[in-house]
Amino acid sequence: MKAMKEIAKGDPASPGIASGKVAIVKAARFIYKVNTGDILVAEQTNPDFVPAMKKASAIVTQKGGRTSHAAIVSRELGLPAVVGAENILRKVKEDMEITVDGSKGIIYKGIAPQAVLRSHHRPTGSSEHLKTATKIYCNLAEVSRAKVVSQQNVDGVGLLRAEFMLADIGMHPKWVLEQGKKARNEFISHLAEKIAIFCESFGPQRPVIYRTTDFKTNEYKNLKHGAKYEDYEANPMLGYRGASRYVADPEVFELELEAVRTVRTKMNHKNLHVMIPFVRTPEELTQTKRIMASEHLLRSPSFKLWMMVELPVNVIMLEDFIKVGIDGVSIGSNDLTQLTLGVDRDNSRLAQSFNEMNPAILWSLERIITTCHKHKITTSICGQAPSDYPELVEKLVQWGTTSISVNPDVIDSVRQTVYNAEKKLIKK
Repeated sequence: MKAMKEIAKGDPASPGIASGKVAIVKAARFIYKVNTGDILVAEQTNPDFVPAMKKASAIVTQKGGRTSHAAIVSRELGLPAVVGAENILRKVKEDMEITVDGSKGIIYKGIAPQAVLRSHHRPTGSSEHLKTATKIYCNLAEVSRAKVVSQQNVDGVGLLRAEFMLADIGMHPKWVLEQGKKARNEFISHLAEKIAIFCESFGPQRPVIYRTTDFKTNEYKNLKHGAKYEDYEANPMLGYRGASRYVADPEVFELELEAVRTVRTKMNHKNLHVMIPFVRTPEELTQTKRIMASEHLLRSPSFKLWMMVELPVNVIMLEDFIKVGIDGVSIGSNDLTQLTLGVDRDNSRLAQSFNEMNPAILWSLERIITTCHKHKITTSICGQAPSDYPELVEKLVQWGTTSISVNPDVIDSVRQTVYNAEKKLIKK
């Protein structure tokens, strides 16, 4: 690699090295330009880009940070990625041959030697026989990855994202409801089949925590017929999303709940549990639980209800949320960090300020874990932070987190870090 000319640098978002021809995608309508093995180069990506991302051998974006859509999806798919590569769209041309080093955040001109590419295939199974008291879960969304990842030394799925599956189905749920019973049943059936693949791959002993949809309005709008139902929002990140959306439009939420019930009862996958995202008030959580009860999804020893803790209000009023009745929380450190520090996690100019090791974030994490421990509530964390900071993993273990949920590519290394941290605690 030393002899190769460096074109650009950015943030290393997903490890590995890949070479290929550049396919520039300026908008989602141009994803057809990406052929198998191409390097997808874009200003940034969104859920509409996923079909093209699956074909690519690597991803490069001009904007975004370690927790941007491109970074998260690349890690999910096991693709090398560099994000926030300044002026990359001016520096590369269509069909130009480049090499992407996702571990170092560097883009080179030309094709890397095969020996270099082979040496950067990521090994798995190095922690195969390690056992830890702290559970190691994985974050998943892509159905095709379920079986492969389930064969690793992993204790379950701590975050199953609904958004990939709904994007695959492709239709806005409001439109589906307007088409009548047949379309409704087909939607539920398709979603249930996808969820069931994860449950079957990890079951019956390993849990799958399904996070219900947290599409923002701009993402819903990108679904087929979506423009008919979604208003423009200047700031979708803080807009009509999460639990508030379920409460305002329970019919759409009920589609998901019926799919969950189908997987648990008709398909008999009792390892499926539910997590509610972006809950702004305890009242929203109460109302969400009422809707779930109407669909016969009630907390029990065999069905757990978790809540995402990703807003400062969740940290400050945690005991009030716990009183509503939940079995566990998962800390969404990506959103919690940006909303606590006031830093847009997709803004590459602010990448240096997005820091999960900031004292305010560490204080929040410790408070969440110790408060939940006091109330005998399960705690987990599913953001990017544990994948990037071994020292944070040690702190999480010291504070007593029940589990840590990470991207598949770091399951082994995080398991090793947890194992070492637990050994230190035993020796004290």
